[in-house]
Order: sequence, then C-alpha cells, then structure tokens
Amino acid sequence: MGESIRQQKYGRLIQKELSDIFLYDKKGMIGKSFVSIVEVKMSPDLSLARVYISMMLAKDKKEVLKRLDLHKREIRKALGDKIRNQARIIPELAFFIDEVEEKAQRMDELIRNLHIPPAEDAS
Repeated sequence: MGESIRQQKYGRLIQKELSDIFLYDKKGMIGKSFVSIVEVKMSPDLSLARVYISMMLAKDKKEVLKRLDLHKREIRKALGDKIRNQARIIPELAFFIDEVEEKAQRMDELIRNLHIPPAEDAS
C-alpha cells in the first residue's frame, strides 16, 4: 500500500527543508561533499523520515553517511527550527544511500558495451 497524501506532503516539506539545510551547511556537517536528497518517505504516524540521499561526486559514500549519522541531532534541530510553525511533529531522521542513479548509469554502460552481431538475412 502506498503513502497517504498527508505522508507525501510532509515528506516533500522535509525534503525541501533538509535540502536547504545541506545547501547552507554552516557547521560543516557534511564536509565538502555534494549531497542531494532524492526522496523522503514518512512513516504512517509521521514520526520517522527515511531520507534517501545521492552522493554522485563523493569518493567515500560510507564516510559521508557516517558524518550524517553523527550530526543527526543537529540536523533534526535545524529542521525543527525551520518547520516548527508548519508541523507539530519533528520526525526522527534515518539516512540511506540512494543508488538508483548509479545503477542506471552502470546499466547504460553495459548496454553500450554489448557486441550484438547483425542479424543474418533469412531468405
């Protein structure tokens, strides 16, 4: 079963505000990495936000994820400061690496490198 409209709207709000927090990262929580938020999935009671992030240019994705987990409280506090007038619940944050784009690029490369001989004429 899919997410409710309420979950989707709240997820988009969280996604927008977290993007702003990461864009203007004044405390150096994510270092010099370029992080973009692909999707935010909310639990039915809106208490947990599963944040899927893409790190196309990051060399060590696990390290960036570890930094995000270390600064989770600060990120949640900054999120609370931004959405406190719009939302009653400030969700707990869980960060995950979104690898869909990397897998798609890998598939494109595999398809480009296929050697398919031309079909023989059946006549």
